[in-house]
Amino acid sequence: MICVHVVLAKNIKSAMENNLDNEIFNKEISMCQKLFKQNGGKCNWGECEKCGVIPLLYKLGKNQFCENERDVSELKKNILQ
Repeated sequence: MICVHVVLAKNIKSAMENNLDNEIFNKEISMCQKLFKQNGGKCNWGECEKCGVIPLLYKLGKNQFCENERDVSELKKNILQ
């Protein structure tokens, strides 16, 4: 049981250290903004209002966790508009 916890702790630490670099983060956010404007709120994957890409990018690129529905909605609004 102890080995499992040690491996899990190492994986969590490794995942936290492997955040997106700023250049990739900015490219991905720019792609969301561009597709949102070009396609009327949709990209090839689906509707931006229902998408989790922007909150995920903020988790990985900025270490900001937006999981509350209102916070996610506000984040998307600020990024896409």
